[in-house]
Amino acid sequence: ALRHRCALSLHGVGLSIGSMQPLDHDHLARLRSLCDRYEPESFSEHLAWSSHDGVYFNDLLPLPYTPQTLARVAEHIDTVQTTLRRQMLLENPSTYVGIAESTIPEVEFLAEVSRRTGCGLLLDINNVFVSSTNLGTSPQDYLDEFPFERVEEIHLGGHYLDIDDAGAPLLIDAHAAPVAQPVWELYACVIARIGPIATVIEWDNDIPDWPMLRAEAAAAERILAEASRASAA
Repeated sequence: ALRHRCALSLHGVGLSIGSMQPLDHDHLARLRSLCDRYEPESFSEHLAWSSHDGVYFNDLLPLPYTPQTLARVAEHIDTVQTTLRRQMLLENPSTYVGIAESTIPEVEFLAEVSRRTGCGLLLDINNVFVSSTNLGTSPQDYLDEFPFERVEEIHLGGHYLDIDDAGAPLLIDAHAAPVAQPVWELYACVIARIGPIATVIEWDNDIPDWPMLRAEAAAAERILAEASRASAA
C-alpha cells in the first residue's frame, strides 16, 4: 500500500560488499524476495564490510582502497545486481581513520566501481562532512571531485561530537540528531549544482516526535523547491 503512494528506498547494512570473502547467498536470496515483493524505487548498500567467517559485526567497517579491493567490490556488486535483476546504489562511507594501505582516493574508487559495474552512487553528505572533519580534509574539495552524473539518491543525517584518544574532535555518524547546519549548506550547494534528486533523511536512534521529523523533511523540501524554481527560470 505504501509503494502505491510513495517511492520506497531499501537501504541495506548487511551485504558486506567490501569483504574479501564471498557474499552470503542466503542473505542475497532473502534480499531478492524482499525486492520482488515491494518493488522499491531503489536499493542501496554501503562501501564497507561487516562480516568475517560467518560472524556479523554491528558496524560498517572500512576497507583499503587498492586495486585488489576495487576488483573484489566490483565482483560483489556484479553478483548483487545479477541476483536482484536491478541496479544497486553504492554509498560513500563515514570514515574515522585513514588506512595506510590505500593507494586510490575514495572518490576515484567510487567512480571506477560505478564505471565497471554500472551501479549508481548514493551520496551521503553527512558522511562527507564527518569523514572530512575526522581526516582533516575539505568536504567541498571532496564534492568538487565527486561523479555527480552517477548519483541517484542523497542521504542526510545527524552526527555527534566525541573526542579521540589524542584529545582531537571526532565526529560520529550516529543518525540520532538533527542534520547539522554545515551539512545543510553542503546539501544546498550540491542541489544547486545538480538539481533536485531523491533525498532521504536518516534518523535511526533517539527518534524524536513527529514535528521534529517533519521539520527536517520540510527543510530539505525547501532546498529542492528552490533548485526546481532556478531550473525553470
